[in-house]
Amino acid sequence: MAGDPASSRLAVSLCGIPLKNPVLAASGTFAYGVEFESILNLDQMGGFVVKGLSREPMDGNKPPRVWEAEGGMMNSIGLQNIGVRAFVAEKLPALRRHSTPVFANVFGHAIEDYCEVVRVLEDHQGVAAYELNVSCPNTKHGGIFFSSDPGLLGQLVSEVRQIARRPLIVKLSPNVTSIEPLAQAAEAAGADALSLTNTFVSLAIDVRTRKPRLGAGFGGLSGPAIKPIALRMVFQAARAVKIPVIGLGGIASGEDAAEFMLAGATAVQVGTATFWDPRAPIRIARELDHFLKQENIASAASLTGALEWGKP
Repeated sequence: MAGDPASSRLAVSLCGIPLKNPVLAASGTFAYGVEFESILNLDQMGGFVVKGLSREPMDGNKPPRVWEAEGGMMNSIGLQNIGVRAFVAEKLPALRRHSTPVFANVFGHAIEDYCEVVRVLEDHQGVAAYELNVSCPNTKHGGIFFSSDPGLLGQLVSEVRQIARRPLIVKLSPNVTSIEPLAQAAEAAGADALSLTNTFVSLAIDVRTRKPRLGAGFGGLSGPAIKPIALRMVFQAARAVKIPVIGLGGIASGEDAAEFMLAGATAVQVGTATFWDPRAPIRIARELDHFLKQENIASAASLTGALEWGKP
C-alpha cells in the first residue's frame, strides 16, 4: 500500500500538540508502548495512549478475560496495571527516547484517585497529555458511574483540571442515553478534548456450561461491530462542543479513519485492530495518506467535520 505515515498531508495539531499523523494507538491495546519497540517503529506513529494507570497496582479480573465475538471482541481485563509510580520509574524513561507523543490514560474509583495519579505524572517529563477514563463507578457515590452523570463528571474534570498543567482529554462511555450532555459537561468543567467511544457493555454465554464466556461475566465489546454506533456518537459529540474530539470504535483501515474525521474527529485511535495486526496504527496512517492522495485532498485536517449532512 502506497502512503507515508509521516507525509505532510497527515500532520494535525491536537490541543496544541503536533502529531505527524492523526492515528493514535488506543489505551489498553498497546500496553505501555515500549513492548512494541521490536515490532514497529514507534517514531512513525501519530501517538499512543498507554494502558490505564491507577494509584496502586491492580491485578485485574479473573480469567477468561477475552472472547472473540462476531465482528469484534469482548474483554474484561479489569484495568490490570502496574500503578502510576512503577510506570514513571520503569516505563517512562524508555518512552522518552522516542519523538512520538505519549498520552497517559488515568482512572480511579474516587476523584482523589484520579487527582493523585495526575499529581504523580505532573512531576515527570515525557507525557504529552492526560486521558481520563471516566467509565468507572464512583465508590463514594454508591457506585454511580462518572460517565453517566453530568454533575459527577463535571466535578471530576474540574478537580483534575486544577492539578493538570498538561492538556486534559476525557474519554466518554457509549453506555448512556444521550452523549451530548456528558460531552458538554466535560467541556464546561475544563476538558481540552474528548475521546469516544469506550467499549459497550456486553455479554457472551457458553450454552453448554451455561456460564458467561468471561470470568467477570460482563465485558466490553469493541471492534468493527461497534463502528456505526461509535461514528454516530462522535458526530453528535462533535456538534455539541467546541473542543476537539478524538474518534475510536472499530477503526481498521484508512477509510475508516477518514469516516471518523468527516464526522468531526480531529484525530482517531486504533484499538482492537492491533490484536490481529500489531502494526495497524502505522498501516492505517499509510492508507489514510494514500486515500488523501488518491482523492486529491491537501490535508487530513481538512476532513474534520466536513460531512455533508442533510444535503441532497
